[in-house]
Amino acid sequence: MLFALLFTAALALIRSALPADIEANVNFLDDGATTRISLGLALMPFAGIAFLWFMGVVRDRFKETEDQLFSFVFIGSGLLFVAMIFVSAAIAGGIVATIPLVTDEGGGTEVTTFGRAMMLQVSNIYALRMAGVLLISLGTMWLRTGVMPRWIAATTYGVAIVLLFVTSLSWWVSLIFPAWVLGVSILILVLNFRRPSAPAAQQ
Repeated sequence: MLFALLFTAALALIRSALPADIEANVNFLDDGATTRISLGLALMPFAGIAFLWFMGVVRDRFKETEDQLFSFVFIGSGLLFVAMIFVSAAIAGGIVATIPLVTDEGGGTEVTTFGRAMMLQVSNIYALRMAGVLLISLGTMWLRTGVMPRWIAATTYGVAIVLLFVTSLSWWVSLIFPAWVLGVSILILVLNFRRPSAPAAQQ
C-alpha cells in the first residue's frame, strides 16, 4: 500500500510539472515546477523500496508451491521495473540540475526535449511493459497454485494488457498499476487476517 501511495504521488508531482508538449522551452521550469519535481524525486526511491517489499510479501504466499520458471520472470521483471523508474526519475532530476547551468535558451530547450523524451521512453515504453510482464507471470502462478482467488488473477491479466498496449496513449493510464498494487495489498491483508481464525472455526 505504501508503494501505491508513494509512487502515485511521485508520478503525479513529476508529470504535472512537465508540459504536455515535449518540445516546450525551458520556461516551464519555474520555482513551482522545480519544487514539485524535486519532491517527486525524493519520494521515488522510497516507492521503489516499498515495491520490493511488496514483491517479497506476494512471493511468500506461494511457499512450496512456487513455480520456479514464472517466479524467475516475476522477480526479473520486477527488478527491471524498479531500476527503470529510478532511471526515469534520475533523468528528470538531471534536467532540473542541468538547466540552470545552460546559458543559451536554445541549448536549454534541446536539453529538456532530449531529457523528457528519454524519460518518457524509459518509463512508459519499457518500465510499464516490464510491470505488465510481472503481472502476467504473477497471474499465471496464482491460477496454477490457487493461493489467490481466481477473479484477482483474471483482473491481473486485464491490467497487464492495459500496461502492455494502452499506456502509450496517456501517462495517466499508468496509475492503474499502483491502483492494482493497492488492491492486491488490501486483499492480502484481509486473507492474512482471516487465516488465524480458520482453525478456531473448525474447533
